[in-house]
Amino acid sequence: MRKLVLTLLLAAVLWTVMFSPATAPHVSFWWMMTCSALTLSVLSTAFNPGWWRLTRWNLQNIALGVGIAAVLWAVFWTGDKVSALLFSFARPQVDAIYGIKEGASPWLLSALMIVLIGPAEEIYWRGYVQRTLSGRYGANTGFAVATLCYAAVHAGSCNFMLVMAALVAGIVWGGLYRLFPERFSAIVVSHALWDAAVFIWFPI
Repeated sequence: MRKLVLTLLLAAVLWTVMFSPATAPHVSFWWMMTCSALTLSVLSTAFNPGWWRLTRWNLQNIALGVGIAAVLWAVFWTGDKVSALLFSFARPQVDAIYGIKEGASPWLLSALMIVLIGPAEEIYWRGYVQRTLSGRYGANTGFAVATLCYAAVHAGSCNFMLVMAALVAGIVWGGLYRLFPERFSAIVVSHALWDAAVFIWFPI
């Protein structure tokens, strides 16, 4: 558990540096995100190997991942419209998130999110954090704590909409992993495709 806690502290520091208004302007967000996610996935594999045993790459899981990504995109599209009606700060905060991609190549960002960032985040958050916590404290507790940690590391952004987005996405991916751990590859595909869809292909 000590190793898990250390990686969570590292994730909190890295995500705060990337998203905090005080530090974000001084770092290259996409390269830092890529390196951070890959670092955590490598540590995950070193500290608790075996997540790949749940990975089954077949057409069924790939199709399921595409479907999950599409449904999650629809949930966020709806949530964006509703939140804009309820909260005056909602849309400006969403626009601030989209500002991260300004000036970057959409092709490069899509490739980074699909090939590296999305899969690496799932390997860490579900394949390591949730899996480890579930093994020690039970599946329900592991799901709840991992999901809250996933949302909490975004708190340094001071962006309520980003934290809520991480919470909702974490509930979906973590819930799927809680119920269907054998579908881990589908969850990885959904995360990677949803990242690219919501940020690049079909922004809300």
